[in-house]
Amino acid sequence: MDFDYTKSNGSLEFSKDTVFLDTIFRNIGSSTYTLKVYNRSSTDISIPTIQLKNGDNSKYRLNVDGESGQIFSDIPLYAQDSLYIFVETTADIGNTDAKEFLHTDAIQFDKENHLQEVQLVTLIKDAIFLYPARSLNGEREKIVLDIKESGEEIKVEGFELGPDQLNFTKDKPYVIYGYAAVPEGKTLSMEAGTRVHFHKDSGILIKENASLHINGELSEDRDLLENEVVFEGDRLEPNYSDIPGQWGSIWLSKGSVNNKIHYLTIKNATVGILVQGDNNLEETTLSLKNSQIYNSENVNLWAKTAIIRSENLVLGAAGNISLFCNLGGDYSFIHATIANYWKYGFRSGAALHLDNSTLSGGISNSLTRADFKNCIIYGSNPNELTLIKDEDSVFNFYFENCLLKFKNNSENELYNFGNTFNYEDVLLNLDPEFTSPIQNNFIIKENSSAIGAGNLATAQLVPLDILGADRTKNPTLGAYEVLFTP
Repeated sequence: MDFDYTKSNGSLEFSKDTVFLDTIFRNIGSSTYTLKVYNRSSTDISIPTIQLKNGDNSKYRLNVDGESGQIFSDIPLYAQDSLYIFVETTADIGNTDAKEFLHTDAIQFDKENHLQEVQLVTLIKDAIFLYPARSLNGEREKIVLDIKESGEEIKVEGFELGPDQLNFTKDKPYVIYGYAAVPEGKTLSMEAGTRVHFHKDSGILIKENASLHINGELSEDRDLLENEVVFEGDRLEPNYSDIPGQWGSIWLSKGSVNNKIHYLTIKNATVGILVQGDNNLEETTLSLKNSQIYNSENVNLWAKTAIIRSENLVLGAAGNISLFCNLGGDYSFIHATIANYWKYGFRSGAALHLDNSTLSGGISNSLTRADFKNCIIYGSNPNELTLIKDEDSVFNFYFENCLLKFKNNSENELYNFGNTFNYEDVLLNLDPEFTSPIQNNFIIKENSSAIGAGNLATAQLVPLDILGADRTKNPTLGAYEVLFTP
């Protein structure tokens, strides 16, 4: 050393006495966590050793002063200065029946009489991992996700689920790498309480003549959602809890049939659900009830020429559009809350977008029906409704007892809110008084104009709100009936 240092004497101070590395799945690396070490004295010191207590058997990794390892010697620390230590872990549950266990270790500073320790704690969860096979040359298996108008196949890393993988249970969470495809003629079922986590660019593909049945149930705790089915990314750390675009989409291919989704929560996807219908328009493509989708990077629910029947649906923040009914179709939404309060920058799309043509034009299909009854369509932009009509095809839409946000004057006849053929008993630009819309909490406050504004006959078709409250006396617009304490 170029300078004289005094050996540390056990008087180091730390930014925390325990580093809690948040919950991770086995064999998936954690985020990087930081520990600061302080020399509060007026003397330059040298720390003889910094090491992990479990040594070579430790599942933790350290980076001290820019160098990685498990044991470090003679680390200098100037007077009144501090040192950063970065900590990561990857762990396996090993040969145990436990679904989760606590993984611990400690960072030791010096030895014997001058020994100081900072504890390391991580909760490791077991899971069922589903992923594409790898060929002899190391390439991952691929599947056809879609076919472009030009006929070109869009291929992604993915695999077909086998016969013993088509019934997801709540026993352990599932972690999916790539797109898990449901084969033609098969049904993927999920029981109440199932948890599915997706790695980056992963999702579920329901092929032609295949089905998805999500059988969630009403939960007693609206934060824990213990009985709902939940789809989200595979990073469990709190810093990832509301980061959009962590995974791909639930993709209901053209020709998929009898898809039923009840009590599902989807968080942080790129496109929450993509529903591809066809011109046949005979069978319902998707029955979607008591579900919520929010924080999608692009669109929460994107339907193309599909048939959707929905009750008690909540579509929150999305980077572009919350509900996109594209290229025609047949849609019925009863007691939906469609509210886009995107907080990550500029958003060009409206909360609700209806059209009967492709985005680039040239192809149009009939929008035979788009009914919205006892709904709220709102958000942070001045206009949260976009209607684009191609004159070559039918364009039928109807809003009954809905609260809409549309503040700009428009000479377009589509936005003539006095036209009772398309709009009946509409409340325009009245604040719905959501509890915390930025946090995707759309429970109604007690002074909301939405309270009592619903059509009673419509409410009786869906007598309970998304939280199980009775709405058959004085129905509130949207998916939530009464004020719950947040």
